[in-house]
Amino acid sequence: MNAITANGLKPTTAYDVIIAGAGPVGLFLACELALAQCTVLVLEKADQAPAPLKQLPFGIRGLSAPTIEALYRRNLLGELQLHQQMKNPHQNAKQGAQRQVGHFAGIPITEGHVDSSRWTRRLPGATPSSLISSIDELETVFTRRALELGVEIQYGQALTGFEQANAEVQVYCSDQAFKAQWLVGCDGSRSIVRKAGGFTFAGTEPEFTGYSTRMELDDASLLKPGRNVTARGMYLQSQPGYIMIQDFDGGAFHSSGLPVTRAHIQEVLRRVSGTDVTVTDLQVATSWTDRARQATAYRKGRVLLAGDAAHIHSPLGGQGLNLGLGDAINLGWKLAAVIGGRAPEHLLDSYDTERHPIGAAVLDWSRAQVALMQPTAAARALYAIVGDLLDTCDGATYVAGRIWGIDMHYKLEGAHPLTGYSMPAFTLEHGAHAGSYLQSGRGLLLDFEVNPALQSLVTRYSQALQYIPGKAADRQEVSALLVRPDGMVAWACDGDTDLAALEKALGTWFMPDNGTGH
Repeated sequence: MNAITANGLKPTTAYDVIIAGAGPVGLFLACELALAQCTVLVLEKADQAPAPLKQLPFGIRGLSAPTIEALYRRNLLGELQLHQQMKNPHQNAKQGAQRQVGHFAGIPITEGHVDSSRWTRRLPGATPSSLISSIDELETVFTRRALELGVEIQYGQALTGFEQANAEVQVYCSDQAFKAQWLVGCDGSRSIVRKAGGFTFAGTEPEFTGYSTRMELDDASLLKPGRNVTARGMYLQSQPGYIMIQDFDGGAFHSSGLPVTRAHIQEVLRRVSGTDVTVTDLQVATSWTDRARQATAYRKGRVLLAGDAAHIHSPLGGQGLNLGLGDAINLGWKLAAVIGGRAPEHLLDSYDTERHPIGAAVLDWSRAQVALMQPTAAARALYAIVGDLLDTCDGATYVAGRIWGIDMHYKLEGAHPLTGYSMPAFTLEHGAHAGSYLQSGRGLLLDFEVNPALQSLVTRYSQALQYIPGKAADRQEVSALLVRPDGMVAWACDGDTDLAALEKALGTWFMPDNGTGH
């Protein structure tokens, strides 16, 4: 369709997918799609210069186990260097079991209280449960991979709207129009795609205004290092001069639209910290809230949402980035399969049914922390009790497992206990890790007992699946398993193979090479 559109702009070359937003989620999704030979255009409203709040230490994020596994499975984990640079072996050795590895509402979780042996699906060859990276590092790594795969990225392109047709979407920027089969909004909490698409964004209003700042102080020693919950809020001093503040004003200041001035930050910091600290220079400052909202549906026609465009919440616990990257790896292979004719369009329904509950759980996790940090007597009492619980092995292990996504699960059909979980890090008899076979973006059938019936069945799926026969160390109670391209176990068995159940799972997630079977 090359006709002039309603706004007078002529669309350029058609793409399979247009992604709004070149943050980590949009870029990772672009990599997933391009890996499957889709043509992808990423439109980013900002210029290419990194924003100050994406740089260290503002941009530091903790990566969860599902994110780390996804990066390993796509051969990207080795490109992350920040976690190596930030290691301090002398400090770690000195602190030992008392080293803080996370927090819940500011209550620290110490390494010595976390019993990882309870996470039975995590085998000796597993990737780390958590790592430190940054927004800037992830964007750099994902951009490099996206460009290698042929993704087109255009900066300075602010999306202004779009129109859907039966087989395509017309996307408009200020002076250009583009067209694609599909549009995905990864354009953040104020998503134009979400607003223009009429998605319902339901949730709860904020309890506080948060501030991320870089400042110079005349009497910095008055402020304690680390995270400090006070009778009036919370402040976190990650490095001298880098301070985050939570002021329980119901989000009033953030909603006012007023600029964050030196005088205002000084007043808030003094009140929250209970000190007479003086701010001599405010270099960087932004405000945010704990507003928690989620799109009631992640898809409308040919338009989908991922990342902060689909869900927003307080950054407490740092799960927003991981939640968005999880959206990307869940959606990417499914959308690519639909575009490539390897799956029917209704496969995309599983994106919403699988990811929406995960997002809702993270929003509630964030709300629970905000409730615990309220500057009230009741919250202070509850805070003390939860602190005692997190000072135990049971409490710390449970919270760490939630933060790191150890038990993330999709409700997939099947009776085997591995079904719906991430594939364990099996080490095959020739030394390779099973996860390394997912680098191509195809699914796997791991056959630990080399069953001829399984091999015969999957020969019809050679374009979508790799058949991997052979024994594995620490294989647990499983003889064969079907793994989706995102690393999730879609079917598994131990002992006698239920071929009918396997064929049903294959028909749900994959299409035979002849293009029939759904």
